[in-house]
Amino acid sequence: MSTGLHAQAALWAAVLASGIYHGLNPAMGWPLAVSNALMTRRGAALVAALGYLALGHALAVFAVMLPFGLLAALLAWQSAIRIGASALVIGFGAVLLIRRRHPRALARIPPARLGLWSFAVALAHGAGLMLVPIYLGLCGLDGDAGHRAAAMLVDAHLGMALVVAAVHAAAMIAAGGGLAWLVYRYLGLKFVSRSWFNLDAVWASSLIVTGALSLGLAAAR
Repeated sequence: MSTGLHAQAALWAAVLASGIYHGLNPAMGWPLAVSNALMTRRGAALVAALGYLALGHALAVFAVMLPFGLLAALLAWQSAIRIGASALVIGFGAVLLIRRRHPRALARIPPARLGLWSFAVALAHGAGLMLVPIYLGLCGLDGDAGHRAAAMLVDAHLGMALVVAAVHAAAMIAAGGGLAWLVYRYLGLKFVSRSWFNLDAVWASSLIVTGALSLGLAAAR
């Protein structure tokens, strides 16, 4: 397998891994889906809630990657854009590590509006931001990019953004949905309150590590 294929496989693995992590993180909403299902006593309510959570999360990821996808069509600035994006990820991770409080604005969004809630939480936690260096790396692996018009590059990059957002959200909802179903079917909501695990510090640290690795790779090109 060539180096390019190895790099591509590693980047897609990172997309899946971050999705699984987000799915398992209670802060991303799976306990709300369990609560919704327990209150209505219907398994279908769990599935519906998870669907809204996944949709909001995917839209937030895509919204963050969208401007970077447009800028990435400027081939002469690709290296600078990747370095800037990596630095932004590192800075955001540092802020989350220092200030671990959730933004107060999130408290004003009713949990019943799960799609909007998931969108806001994903933005606040930098879910899409972490994927930006990975996404730009996938765009940069296109060996034919130098021979394509800017409009074609924009289409290709936006298409890649949609795929990355969809794959990430699918991994997220598969992991979070599996855990939510286990809690709903066998453990109950009391399990969540007794064994709540806070992954905010781990998430902030992973943002910094991802940004640093991407920064090193971008600077070496």
